Amino acid sequence: MVRGKPRTNPRSTMAEIILITDPDDPRIAGYRDVRERDVVGREGKFVAEGEVVLNALLGGRSRHGVDSLLIAAKRLETLAPLLANVPDGVPVYGAAQAVMDAIVGFPIHRGILALGRQAPNPSLGEVLAGLGERATVVVLSEIANHDNLGGIFRNAAAFGVDAVLLDPGCCDPLYRKAIRVSVGAALVVPTVKCGTTLEILESLASHGFEMLGLSPRGATALADYARPPRVAALFGAEGPGLPEAVLARTKSVQIPMAAGFDSLNVATTTGIVLHHLAFG
Repeated sequence: MVRGKPRTNPRSTMAEIILITDPDDPRIAGYRDVRERDVVGREGKFVAEGEVVLNALLGGRSRHGVDSLLIAAKRLETLAPLLANVPDGVPVYGAAQAVMDAIVGFPIHRGILALGRQAPNPSLGEVLAGLGERATVVVLSEIANHDNLGGIFRNAAAFGVDAVLLDPGCCDPLYRKAIRVSVGAALVVPTVKCGTTLEILESLASHGFEMLGLSPRGATALADYARPPRVAALFGAEGPGLPEAVLARTKSVQIPMAAGFDSLNVATTTGIVLHHLAFG
């Protein structure tokens, strides 16, 4: 149903749709020139793209809020069950494909966007203190590639990681591509943007965590590592890896590989390590 205002009864029927016919309509200003805004930032907002990601945002698990949706008219009918989960007061805009393309600045084939609102960054001490006796934390140092970061969050969700801690050298997990690669996990997994990696290690040690540092030169093979109740797995950027000062504070572990090769993609590495910590 196309109306001029959003529905008033949440979670009962599909949201009423606000039809957008003018790409310059001020109500959808947050969706204009998506790629350019990806670069310069959105001041506490983010764009989520695709049905799977929208399910994560609206399904009750996301840590973040939603301000509005923008859906291609051709997708509205098939998305009706999902749109029934839109909170009351959140506008759902519909637009013809050509209008939507003009708004975002490129052909947006999925035709499904949402403008999200970032939750406040939690305190590291509070997050760690709130974890159970058995807990798994991921610490990321200088992970600057959005594909890798998205893959890491996907692995973290798949293997039950309790929190992901980011140093200042990491890229934004709420960048549109990182969210998409993570299949929405970046919206769900508890995340803390922290100080330096060494400062993170100090906090982890004070909360009873053993630090596990991944390196091709690790002293122990991963298969031989028996996890303690509380463990923090550290991963560094591809190439340089974890700094020596950081590795020196950890129990270093390696993933054995074929002779003559000692390099794995960091997202692949996290999948192997987190599977071992969850089920090994």
